Amino acid sequence: MSATEFIGWANGMAFMQTRDGMAFFANFPTIAGLGAFGGFDFWLEDRAGKGRQELYGAMGAMLGKATQNNPSIGSMQPNELPPAPQLKVKVDRTQAESMGLSISDVYTGMQLMLAPVYVNDFMYEGRVLRVTMQADAEFRRSEESFSRFYIPTGADAATNRFVFTGESNSDGMVPLSSVVRSHWTIAPPAQARFNGFPAINLNGSPAPGKSSGEAMAEVERIVRQDLPPGFGFDWAGQSFQERLSGAEAPMLFALSILVVFLCLAALYESWATPIAVLLVVPVGIIGSALAAFVVGMPNDVFFKVGLITIIGLSAKNAILIVEFALDERKRGQALYESVIEAARLRLRPILMTSFAFILGVLPLVFATGAGANARRALGTGVAGGMLSAVVLGVLLAPIFFVAIRRMVGEKIEIPKAE
Repeated sequence: MSATEFIGWANGMAFMQTRDGMAFFANFPTIAGLGAFGGFDFWLEDRAGKGRQELYGAMGAMLGKATQNNPSIGSMQPNELPPAPQLKVKVDRTQAESMGLSISDVYTGMQLMLAPVYVNDFMYEGRVLRVTMQADAEFRRSEESFSRFYIPTGADAATNRFVFTGESNSDGMVPLSSVVRSHWTIAPPAQARFNGFPAINLNGSPAPGKSSGEAMAEVERIVRQDLPPGFGFDWAGQSFQERLSGAEAPMLFALSILVVFLCLAALYESWATPIAVLLVVPVGIIGSALAAFVVGMPNDVFFKVGLITIIGLSAKNAILIVEFALDERKRGQALYESVIEAARLRLRPILMTSFAFILGVLPLVFATGAGANARRALGTGVAGGMLSAVVLGVLLAPIFFVAIRRMVGEKIEIPKAE
């Protein structure tokens, strides 16, 4: 079972639907440090100021669209705790002043009761330990606990006495409940913002056989078409970097072909001959795409690296034939005879080197273990492209060479059969 299959199985277990919590499984990010999870990192933003309730409603609608029989998205979940009961506490300042209470004493008393407060350090058995103060769990279990915590008032305030007890032991002590108003409400534990907008972070992963780019495109479509106006999105972490680099892929392929073309133009001192070599490159790319499609590999970054490799490997086979054909032309052979002789002489070396390379990448094609998906994506694309380049490229390279040479004015003389 692959990691993706295990995550899908684990997320579908019955214990996921627990009453008092939520758990989900996710893979590590491909690049350490870019995000906390693998897959895509997405922020749903309230750009129209509609409020948190509308934002949670949009999130629910989006999760429904993304997880119900969606062919591109495997899983998707919010990366924050859902709204939960909270105790809202407010100090009645007017009441506190009328009773002679110090506002700072009120807040200090609440802090001592509810939150651990650092006092000092002490030495114990050669170790430095911290002293903290907090009301015992029995006295901070509910909002009624405010009536059992007393703070000084009037002249007693100078002694700075705070008492945990069930009854006041001094006429100058009043309970916190006299000036503290509390009520229960439902609210999110934290309200995140992203790029200045109220937002919710969601993480997800593509469906098996789909790339992260296809899943991200589907998420963008859901936001634009299925959510009400006023909601936007932004990518973060590895997904943000993928969006930036994905737009550069066509330029990278064009630059790779341009570099190969310029190198060949300098080698042959001709602008036409390199074109005959580069016409074989699409044959290798078609083989890579077909191999990836047959085995269900996504069009990810590793597959693109393999495509760049195929540009050079496909051109290499054509270079061997073109190089010998040019040498035969310099010896006075006709165009037809030179290209036939070059193809005959270089057929065995091309087959030997190409199949040796294909056998060398087979361990990548059948890789297992950690990181196997990256190696399989790279090896499958390269092996498929090299196979089509050696089978079809050897047949088409002489044809391309003759066609280009005829376009620049050379004549082809086919000898008559005896």
